[in-house]
Amino acid sequence: MTRTRKSVGRITFVGAGPGDPGLLTRRAWDALTEADHIVYDRGVPEALLSVLRSAVVPETEDVHGPEFSPAEGVPGDVAKVLLSAARSGLRAVHLVTGDPFGHDSVVKEVQAVARTAVPFEVVPGVGQASGVATYAGVPLGTARTTVDVDDVATLDFEALAAAVARGGLAVAVDAGDLGQIRDGLLAAGVEGSSPIAVTGDGTGETQYTTASVVDSFVEAALGFSGRVVLTLGHGVKERDKLGWWENRPLYGWKVLVPRTKEQAGVMSAKLRAYGAIPCEVPTIAVEPPRTPAQMERAIKGLVDGRYAWVVFTSVNAVRAVWEKFAEHGLDARHFGGVKIACIGEATADAVRAFGIQPELVPTGEQSSDGLLTEFAPFDEVLDPVGRVLLPRADIATETLAAGLTERGWEVDDVTAYRTVRAAPPPADIRDAIKSGGFDAVLFTSSSTVRNLVGIAGKPHARTVVAVIGPKTSDTATEFGLRVDVQPDHAAVPDLVEALAQYAVELRDKLAAMPAKQRRGSKVQGPTALRFR
Repeated sequence: MTRTRKSVGRITFVGAGPGDPGLLTRRAWDALTEADHIVYDRGVPEALLSVLRSAVVPETEDVHGPEFSPAEGVPGDVAKVLLSAARSGLRAVHLVTGDPFGHDSVVKEVQAVARTAVPFEVVPGVGQASGVATYAGVPLGTARTTVDVDDVATLDFEALAAAVARGGLAVAVDAGDLGQIRDGLLAAGVEGSSPIAVTGDGTGETQYTTASVVDSFVEAALGFSGRVVLTLGHGVKERDKLGWWENRPLYGWKVLVPRTKEQAGVMSAKLRAYGAIPCEVPTIAVEPPRTPAQMERAIKGLVDGRYAWVVFTSVNAVRAVWEKFAEHGLDARHFGGVKIACIGEATADAVRAFGIQPELVPTGEQSSDGLLTEFAPFDEVLDPVGRVLLPRADIATETLAAGLTERGWEVDDVTAYRTVRAAPPPADIRDAIKSGGFDAVLFTSSSTVRNLVGIAGKPHARTVVAVIGPKTSDTATEFGLRVDVQPDHAAVPDLVEALAQYAVELRDKLAAMPAKQRRGSKVQGPTALRFR
């Protein structure tokens, strides 16, 4: 009788780094996204876990994603959980902060697994102490010492004092142990006047660094919780110039992003790159037209050569046409002979994603008026076909259709999709909108203005209002909002860039104010608060 040997899984110890999801290595990401069971340390930030869950949890109910569970008990208990999963044929991962071998407890887990026949690997991560020091803008030099502390009682303070004398030292420790660290450093001969920086929520959205001296850094760090990183040495003096993470233009700004659910992610990613904390509030839901007959005829007309041009005014319009193409088994080849115009670069990028290069994108104002300025009038000799397809939202204005008609074109103005008002956001979001809890709000269309006010109320007067273009600006003004920011080109990257530039100018203006005037300034937001 032949016995079938049960397959054995694998155990991977993964270093999560200091907390910023962007610091996960490619190897770590692959191990996590392929895992069946993920055991995570309680010190792993929720922001990182949230990114991970969104990447690995499937949307379909019939497909199961990995199981997530916190690491509980002593190293031997965690090792048993991992071994049990692996012996059941699963790929088990223990996700730890910093680097796996920076924790004595994880080293003991690896040793326990190594005594078995279960295959394992260890994926290194950016050490918490060294990673946070870099994000805080404190260069430690080549003669550096970095320590991720699990138990303060095991520290050799004489060695730490020697490290400070040689160059730079970074220590990751629980905030509750700061008093012991201070006493140990002073007892080991570190001067009480030596500069030291304390960083909380290292590499996170609310990272904050305070500079002090060894004698008084515990008091300076009151209010810090969780893991903090202490940096000592000559590099601390460089922090003001090199502290790039906390000095990004929109660092700490809470920014409201009222867009469709599908489109908010692009803007949020760009805001995070500038240091902002975006809050996505869907204000519009995109739905198919009530009667599909118009779109069906339009798609047939495209294939039959009925149109000379297709004019796209939004990414949603592009998506609606391509979804219809997919329903009928069509692809980009069926656009042969049809020219494409796009109202702006974002819409043009959506067209390019399907392998087609638009013939016309306004080089000036990216709006209906800007497109009409550059759209050639119909010529009976040069244009054998005189009809234009304009697929758009049910609530779009008539400006573009009327302008094309004036230029001699026959326009099929087709409802490609409907925009309906989304459900109101939770009560705490509504309260924050009305009370000034958001530092800025970014509007990308007139409908986002109308719908946000409709479902949540008007943003507070202290909230910076940024709009993507003149039409949106007009609508915001109609609703009594003060428009502070408008980019030269109506595109999401330009809108975020314009807000970042506004923040820089605001910060410079406040920095130039006398201290008394600064304290009395009515300017709100994180940029103002940093100078108070």
